[in-house]
Amino acid sequence: MSAATPTPVQPNPLGGESYRLTLPNTAAAPRIARDFLASLLGVSRHTGLVDDARICVTELVTNAHCHTRTPLIGVHVAVNRKRGTVAVSDDGGPLGAAFGVLGAPTAEPEQEHGRGLLLVESLALAWGTGSGGDRDPGRTVVWFTLGRPELTT
Repeated sequence: MSAATPTPVQPNPLGGESYRLTLPNTAAAPRIARDFLASLLGVSRHTGLVDDARICVTELVTNAHCHTRTPLIGVHVAVNRKRGTVAVSDDGGPLGAAFGVLGAPTAEPEQEHGRGLLLVESLALAWGTGSGGDRDPGRTVVWFTLGRPELTT
């Protein structure tokens, strides 16, 4: 079962709205997250970000699905008139478990896997990783922000 709520999770500093989607960790999760995000960006008049957002969220949700045993994958989207930020979270344990060493992702040309974060890095204005903090220390969060550089603050 997946659930989407229009309830703001935390205030968006530049105004706007926040949405959450909670997905079971199944093979369908990346497609559901991708469709949810594309629909949300279309409604919020960010149609120019849809293609890049679909690629980035697919990569992050696929990583959570393939590399963790988390029962639920969270997708948090914050949009305002200038940009969109997406955070994907899971209960996968320490950051190193699913995403390797922090910093710039690397992949050798002959490798079949390991290019997802390179795609995110190349498409996003910014991206990063974190944890659930003191409130939820076992949680892994990977986020990205999309928008045109000249329009962001």
